[in-house]
Amino acid sequence: MEGTVVAVVVVAALFLLVLKSGMRVVNQVERGVVFRWGKALPSHRQPGITFLIPFADRMRKVNVQVVTMPVPTQEGITKDNVSVKVDAVVYFRVTDPVRAAIEVQDYHFAVGQVAQSSLRSIIGKSDLDDLLSDRERLHEGLALMIDSPAAGWGIHIDRVEIKDVQLPESLKRSMSRQAEAERERRARVITADGEFQAAQQLANASRIMSDTPEAMQLRLLQTVVEVAAEKNSTLVMPFPVELLRYFDRATKKLDQEVEKNEVEKNEVEKNEVEKSARDVDGLKAGIEQIAAVADKFAPAAELPGPESAPAEQQ
Repeated sequence: MEGTVVAVVVVAALFLLVLKSGMRVVNQVERGVVFRWGKALPSHRQPGITFLIPFADRMRKVNVQVVTMPVPTQEGITKDNVSVKVDAVVYFRVTDPVRAAIEVQDYHFAVGQVAQSSLRSIIGKSDLDDLLSDRERLHEGLALMIDSPAAGWGIHIDRVEIKDVQLPESLKRSMSRQAEAERERRARVITADGEFQAAQQLANASRIMSDTPEAMQLRLLQTVVEVAAEKNSTLVMPFPVELLRYFDRATKKLDQEVEKNEVEKNEVEKNEVEKSARDVDGLKAGIEQIAAVADKFAPAAELPGPESAPAEQQ
């Protein structure tokens, strides 16, 4: 009887030992790939307690969390012949633990090598401006290039980002001068545009003030108020605008009178000259008439001379 009890206890102990040796715990962030007699089972084990066949099954745990892998700095020449150094970071995760365990020996190393070669390739296909400004498109291209071989390994590339672009010092100085010149150009354009708009507004204001003279006086009073608000020793002597207008009108009236007097004086002088000319013409006509009458009544024969008289007496 005692031997039977001992045998039962020994068998139970052996059973517990075998059961314990075949029991495994899979964490929430892992998946278990079971190899039975060297062949991988088609389905993986979910998180929790799982049992394996002792001496026949072997389980490999695969982490399914998102892995952040930095890509070492890669030096290359861009499409526009600029030497740059670029580093990036890759975010990926395992979607098929079975394929990740059997299709590739070390998927971390494989993804890293593919990321480096893809980064060098994308540098050679891109311009410097694209590396500095249009990075979203480059990120999408890098993710597509890395995801193509990684999909066969049961790995999905979530995102690829370029962290830094290192430029040569000479190129940095050239870009700094270019940016400074561009800012100077923008400043000049903005200043010129402001001057143009100010000139337009001043022209509009001058037209409004010319149509409404009261606006000029109001503007003068406003200027006086603004100057008086400043706490300084400036003395402002406002001159009435109406008095200026009076002087302006008086000056114009005086100029008109002077011009009128000049015109009248010229007319009088012109009339006197014409009258004198008419008097001279009348005098000439009278002299000509007298000469004509004198010629008409002159004697027909001339009187004999002293030499002819003695001859007649003989």
